[in-house]
Amino acid sequence: MLLWTAPAAAQDEAVAEAAPAAGPEDLQDESLPDAARAMIDAAIAGGDADAVEAVVAAARTAFPEGSGQIDTIWQSYRAEQAEVAAVQAAAEVEAIRNAGLFDNWSGQGQIGGFQSSGNSDEFGVTAALEAKREGIDWEHRLRLSGDFRRTDGVTSREQILARYEPRFQINDRLFSYGLIQFDRNVQQGFSARYAASGGLGYRLVDTDTMDLSIKAGPAYRVTEFVEGGSSSRIAGLLGVDFDWRLTDSIKLTQDANSTVETGGEALLIVDGSNTSLNAVTGIEATLIGSLRARASWSIEYDSNPPAGSVSTDTITRFTLIYGF
Repeated sequence: MLLWTAPAAAQDEAVAEAAPAAGPEDLQDESLPDAARAMIDAAIAGGDADAVEAVVAAARTAFPEGSGQIDTIWQSYRAEQAEVAAVQAAAEVEAIRNAGLFDNWSGQGQIGGFQSSGNSDEFGVTAALEAKREGIDWEHRLRLSGDFRRTDGVTSREQILARYEPRFQINDRLFSYGLIQFDRNVQQGFSARYAASGGLGYRLVDTDTMDLSIKAGPAYRVTEFVEGGSSSRIAGLLGVDFDWRLTDSIKLTQDANSTVETGGEALLIVDGSNTSLNAVTGIEATLIGSLRARASWSIEYDSNPPAGSVSTDTITRFTLIYGF
């Protein structure tokens, strides 16, 4: 009897076809040391995403033969983080939708003043409150401020400002706004001035360190004068809001180190009879916690003031601010 034996090459090919092919993962997944896996698990347990990414990158470099397991761990971690972020985002949106009228407000109050006696008897105080409420599409801004100064029994400055501005975010940069404003400045010759406006605005710069937006629209203004009489005019409004958070630290006292925040706003209202400009620029530094110090400079301009009043007023303020 004759027995036929296949050539060795044919036998090897048959064995290869019968056994499943070994991919790169099969050659690598068993090669990640327990110590490396424990290092990655410890980073994940720490909760710092940057640390996890750094540890995973280091493990890939140190143990290239275990890249299959490392990739599986990394992809699983990212999927879990994305799921957690989605749940948190949904919860935040739901909380905003269900928030009450007085919820989710943030802002700051500031106060400053002086008093002197002797050759002159003077007393002055300045105070302001700013609040903002941000929703999903809507934002509400409220500002109240007042200055009062009395010298030798005579009031030399009396100014009040109240402003409410709702905004609707059309897209990431474009928004619409409404504005209602009341101000009183006896020294400039008007006991009350009301303004209403609406229009569009645009965020020119929107980063972690700088915000710059402009807005413009028609306005209607009514002015009541100290000497009697009033006027009402159709006007145009142009506004600029600017905030810049610097990264350098400053030292105010031995205990006060913080970053500086500068910012300003300008509001220009033009009508056929009188153009008015209100611009404020300030610089702030944190003292401790929510307490900050602020130095600001403001200019108020009226092109056609009442008789006996000048066109331009400026004031420099040093105040303490408490954020909430």
